[in-house]
Amino acid sequence: MLDRLNAAVDRHCEGLISDTGVPRLTLISVDQPIGPIDQLYDPMICFVVSGAKRTDAGELIQSVQAGEMLLTKLYLPVVVALEKVPYRTAVMRLDGRMLAELLVELDETGPVAPSAAGGQVTTSMSPEVVDAVTRWVELLDTPHDIRPLASRVESEILYRLLRSSFGPALRQWSLADSTMTRMREVARWVCERYTEPLSIEAIAAVARMSPASLHRHFKATTGMSPVNYQKQLRLQEARRRLVVGGVTVAQAAQAVGYVSATQFNRDYRRRYGLPPGQDAARLRARPDRAIAAATAPA
Repeated sequence: MLDRLNAAVDRHCEGLISDTGVPRLTLISVDQPIGPIDQLYDPMICFVVSGAKRTDAGELIQSVQAGEMLLTKLYLPVVVALEKVPYRTAVMRLDGRMLAELLVELDETGPVAPSAAGGQVTTSMSPEVVDAVTRWVELLDTPHDIRPLASRVESEILYRLLRSSFGPALRQWSLADSTMTRMREVARWVCERYTEPLSIEAIAAVARMSPASLHRHFKATTGMSPVNYQKQLRLQEARRRLVVGGVTVAQAAQAVGYVSATQFNRDYRRRYGLPPGQDAARLRARPDRAIAAATAPA
């Protein structure tokens, strides 16, 4: 069944990353080995059709291969390494309203079983999920069918996922006041203000938790403390600006919120192994430059 889905991704993925005419569907196609790259993941599900990848988020590591799917529950800065190519994946960005409406329709809005605390979960795709995702991608073959059918097929995919081992995680994700929802709100809040000085007290107020509880839950979810999460966002965006070009190292540092250029250079070299200018020049020569240049905090 993966062969049919793989063929559909190949037909419609132009370049490394392709947004599509189907809402919330992105296709990724990579044929050549590339080095680790920074990405800022949205809440989404990657349906891996061929190849394999590994994502590192602080202390949390996930590996996913052909026939498996990866759920990312919140905005998460990660380092992605492709462990096997050719790599093909269809990406669904989660629609909270559609999921909530489906749970109401299924009368499944009550208490749910606990799920893994981490911000990412991996499991195998069932034949039913593969079939539904394939039909979702194949809507690109008949664009006139997208408007009347895309949301229906997307709802079917979510239904199939709720019946999979992703079910508890998706239900927790949709609850208005779950710990996961609070951590997702905190992650978005930090992403929107990543250039500003970080106040743990302010973040704790967003989470409606004590600073100690916030730190514990946030690290369990993202693999990072709030301070390191913000630092990774800053360094990823500074790196992206340097790869795109047109700014100096000092300008990139200032744009992402660093007051001290010395501290920026120290953090950057510790994170990437080279001074900012040298690292950016190396990245510009890589075939995955388009991916590195496309990543920016939400």
